[in-house]
Order: sequence, then C-alpha cells, then structure tokens
Amino acid sequence: MLTIRRVETVVSMQQQLDQGSGCGRDCLGNCCIRGTKLPLYTFGLKGLLSSNKSVHDIDESHCVPDDVGCHANPPQENYFLDELLAQWEDRMERGFFRYDVTACETKMLPGEYGFIAQLNEGRHSQKRPTEFRVDQVLQPFDSKKFNFTKVGQEEVLFQFGPSEDGVSEYYEKALVLNSPNVVAINVSPIEYGHALLVPRVLDCLPQRIDQDSFLLALYMAAEANNPYFRLGYNSLGAYYLVAPFPIERAPTSRITYGRKKCGVKVHELTKFPVRGLVFEVCTSLEDLSIAVGNACVYLQNENIPYNVLIADRGSRVFLLPQYFAERQARGEVDQEILETQVNPAVWEISGHIVLKRRTDYVLATEEYAWKLLAEVSLSRGRFEEVKVKCLKAAFHEVSDGDDHEMAATNAESINFMAKFAPSKVNLQSNMLDVVLNHGEELSVEG
Repeated sequence: MLTIRRVETVVSMQQQLDQGSGCGRDCLGNCCIRGTKLPLYTFGLKGLLSSNKSVHDIDESHCVPDDVGCHANPPQENYFLDELLAQWEDRMERGFFRYDVTACETKMLPGEYGFIAQLNEGRHSQKRPTEFRVDQVLQPFDSKKFNFTKVGQEEVLFQFGPSEDGVSEYYEKALVLNSPNVVAINVSPIEYGHALLVPRVLDCLPQRIDQDSFLLALYMAAEANNPYFRLGYNSLGAYYLVAPFPIERAPTSRITYGRKKCGVKVHELTKFPVRGLVFEVCTSLEDLSIAVGNACVYLQNENIPYNVLIADRGSRVFLLPQYFAERQARGEVDQEILETQVNPAVWEISGHIVLKRRTDYVLATEEYAWKLLAEVSLSRGRFEEVKVKCLKAAFHEVSDGDDHEMAATNAESINFMAKFAPSKVNLQSNMLDVVLNHGEELSVEG
C-alpha cells in the first residue's frame, strides 16, 4: 500500500481544540447546529437557467450563454462577493486565522506564461501533519478525522442555496434546516478571501464529485458574476487573484467528440505542461454539470486522481487528470522538486504556485514552474486512453463492460479564495477560484 506521511491539510481551529468527548462548542455537527440561526445567501435561478442563444467569447470556437452570470433583479452589483469578503475580513479581525496571509509576498514570474509565485511560510509551519492513502481516490467518510461538522459556527460566513422566488437575497439570520450548504473560512488560507464551500454539511459525505454538488459550484461562479471568480477541486485531492491564470490563456484544440447538440463543447489543452480537457457550456449550466460530473465519476471509480478548475463565470471547466502523489510515493519525482516541498494541487496546476521557502521564492522561474507541473501530467499515451473514456462517460456512451455509475451521490466540499490586493504585484486584472475538499483531507495541496 502506497502512503505519504506528514502531508499538510486544512484543519479547523475547532478541531484542534476537540478532545473527542462531545463538542459543546457550537460546531456544525448535529449536536449543535439543529435549530440554530446562521446568515443565509440565496441565489436566484432566473438568470442562471438555460438559454438557447449563445455569444462568442474570445473567438468562434468558444460559446457562452447570454444569461450566464446575468440576473434580472440582482440585489446589488457584486453583492455576493461584497458580502463574502466583508464576512471574511470580520473573521480575520477577530483572529480566526493561523497567520496573516495578506503579508505573503507575491510576484509574477517573467516569461511567456505569466506564472504567479507566492511565498507562504505560515501555511507550511502552522498546519498540522496528517497521513492518507494515495492509492485510492474514493475513501469512506471517517468521523474521527477532519471533517466539516467539526468546524465552529463562527467560522461559517453564510449558508448558500437557491431562492424560492428566483431573486438573490441575503438574510443576516435564518433557521438551519435539513443539511445546508455552507461557506466557511479556511483557517490556513492560501490567499485573501480563501474560503470553503461545503455542500450538505450534515450528510457527512466522503470527498468526491457528483452532478448536484458540481452544479452548486457552477451556480456560485455564475452568482459571483465576475470573470475572475474561480472554483477548484482536488480529488483525494475560492480563490480571487488579480491576473489571469496561465492555464486560462493556454492554447486549446477542439475535440469533435464534444457534440454541440449536447450543450457542451470540449477542447484539449496544448502547449501547457499538464495535459487536460476543457469543457465549455453552450446552452445551460445544467448540461455542463452533467457532462463534467459524469467524467469525474468515471475518474473516481477508475481510481485516477484529478483536479478541476471552474472559470469564466462557470461557463468553462478544466478537467486535469494527474498522478503526482503516486509518482512521489514510488520515488519517481525529481529530487530538486521534492526539496521544495510543493505538492501541486489545482492552484499550482493553474499557474499560482505556493512556495514554502524563501530561497525557492527568490530563485523561482518559469522554467521551474514548467518542470514542476510536468511532474504532474499523465504521459501522452496514458492521457489519450483516459481522454477517450472520459468523453464516453461525459456524453453517456458507456458500454456494459464499463464498471462505473453515471450519477454519483456523494460530495462534500468545495473551497475557494478571493484576492483583492493587486498592489503587491503589477497585475492588471482580478481573479477568483474555488477548490473542493470533501470530508477527509484527501487533496494534495501546496
């Protein structure tokens, strides 16, 4: 059995204090949350539902529905982001974070791709070590390990769900019913505004994607209505930064298998160190959720680690199979890369590299970034095999011999971060993304 010891992970302040003999600390578990009131943000579906019309974005090969991210009656422009960041800053002032992430140095690496390097020594030193298996993508929920029911209620920014009247609204206090989706801070943040979207927190689900949880993430991206708001997911494994991710600017080639009649187009990344697929909506977010969700289910059931990046207001999704953890466990990763202690997750793969040592930050170059990410990518031959199976799964063309379900039922969290501090780097645009971290801390995060 392959194992990696002492891998850093997100841990709640609440969990650190928990001694395992009951809670009594106003956590998100059934013991405390039932009948309580928490802030609630409801998003209107009127502006997020499917449309038969589309507009071209960037060039003729890209299509985005007219109504993606558009709202008939928004409560206030960017109100979602305003409220999220206001709540996040409140928790920062109250001392809920392990370190001051706003003091971290950030720079853009010279070169064609514009990789971003960040020095985050606090994330390396302030997070607890843990152990997890790397030879199994799907692992059962373990209540004894980290899970989001152990998060304190004060770490929750708000509940997040659809509105009943189709209009986005915010309530300072709303009764917690059933198993809510919650947005909570990440106490060991990667960037300003780093938070977690946790679908159905009381269901105690293991870390995996299904169509429903993925659609929720797409709805959040559309609700933010900002081209630089991004969400990310690490299998076994929200972020807002001021500049485009290198992966978003990477060239792509159209794959004819992605039929427009399915409401989704598919492209393949070219001239980028990590091989991957790019799914793009043409009719509705629901179509996109079904296609990508099915592809993710295939990867999970075939035990293939992967990362997901949601960009462009939820209209474009990058699906990135990888095997860095396995190669690391087998001793196949370059020693120079291992010494940096960077385990590439969705942010690193997208081009935002979090470094833990000042020496590495000072010496970081585009050549280093490319070499690091090349260690993540599947080989050309292996990627071609996985690509064909992913597309069959995405568009419901699975033979009887394929052993996987087309609709998964378990998923537990997405985490995202936001950054509105461009002054540290001479960058000209803002961005935000999100990462799923379900149940157990299975993702290999930088």
